[in-house]
Amino acid sequence: MVFYRSVNYLFCAIILLSSCTKDNEPEISEVPHIEFVSLNPTIISQSEGPIYFTVSYTDGDGDLGENTPDVKNLFLKDLRNNIEYEYRLQQLAPQGSSIAIQGTFEIELNNTSITDGSNQQTFSYEIKVIDRAGNQSNTITSTPLTVSN
Repeated sequence: MVFYRSVNYLFCAIILLSSCTKDNEPEISEVPHIEFVSLNPTIISQSEGPIYFTVSYTDGDGDLGENTPDVKNLFLKDLRNNIEYEYRLQQLAPQGSSIAIQGTFEIELNNTSITDGSNQQTFSYEIKVIDRAGNQSNTITSTPLTVSN
């Protein structure tokens, strides 16, 4: 009788554990997804820098980033004047692999200046990425940056 109960408990435990497979985990999209993490510094003097933007990413097939130097796949837009700075995000997964990836990357902007003739200006940037398959991520907005004379 004790053996029979032990087998029943073991059978129930196996059923419960087998139901906890990776199939229940949400699938990461092949379209890259980014989130704003931080801006540093948040207050600077005009023409000083650099300014660092930290962004987190997920990509379901690992084709985010590029090793070809001429390709631009990371875009930082100044929302005051819609000037878009183009960067190359380095390839983040080994060539030929199709794996889900996640992590953070940093964008460095050398400096910025006041564009409206005032003594101080506060504004934000938009950021987006495009993977090697041409999938464009969501667009995120940084926290405000304040520039003063």
